[in-house]
Amino acid sequence: MKKVFFISACLLSLAAVSQSDKYIKAMEPKVAALDTTRSADALKDLANAFERIGDAEKTQWLPYYYAALANVDMGYALSGAATGGTGTPSQIDPIADKAEDLLNKAEALSKDNAEIYIVKKMLATMRMAADPQNRYMKYGPIASQALDTAKKISPDNPRVFLLEGEDKYFTPEQFGGNKEEAKKLFEEAVQKFDSFKPESNIAPHWGLSTTQYFLSQMKS
Repeated sequence: MKKVFFISACLLSLAAVSQSDKYIKAMEPKVAALDTTRSADALKDLANAFERIGDAEKTQWLPYYYAALANVDMGYALSGAATGGTGTPSQIDPIADKAEDLLNKAEALSKDNAEIYIVKKMLATMRMAADPQNRYMKYGPIASQALDTAKKISPDNPRVFLLEGEDKYFTPEQFGGNKEEAKKLFEEAVQKFDSFKPESNIAPHWGLSTTQYFLSQMKS
């Protein structure tokens, strides 16, 4: 009887390892693609692919996180928010709603996660950028609180410093923006990237190339 139980346990263990390998192999090329994908259509395809993995796995937060991030990146691409532009509410809000739903699924599987709060910050910024005059009072504090929470959870996370730098870079001086402070934050982000160790090859590691891009725009 003990032998039967031992064999059953081994088979279950092998099945779990096989499932884990399958999940990682499904995720790896898509995580890599997210680093270089810029077009809205391609980002939408990636978001849908990540969501399908999440629905199949059911217990993994990363697929929903990446699906949300791809949607946010898509919204930024459509609106020009990544370069200080704006979209329209009718253009941005459906994408933001989808990203928020995906983030909620990720958060249900991983509480107090700095990476999730970082994307929450990006999402609030995207909503605000669609109608800054009417939305700043609502979404400005939501974005700030999300970033503050991320920093408390993970004080050395380089993506926190990247987003802080972006805020200083794009905010007009009369409202607290400062290009020199932005440069210092981007430089600190680069240092954090040098020492930051992702938990795995599919864990969040994005942001270095964006940081380097901003620094390249600020060379005297």
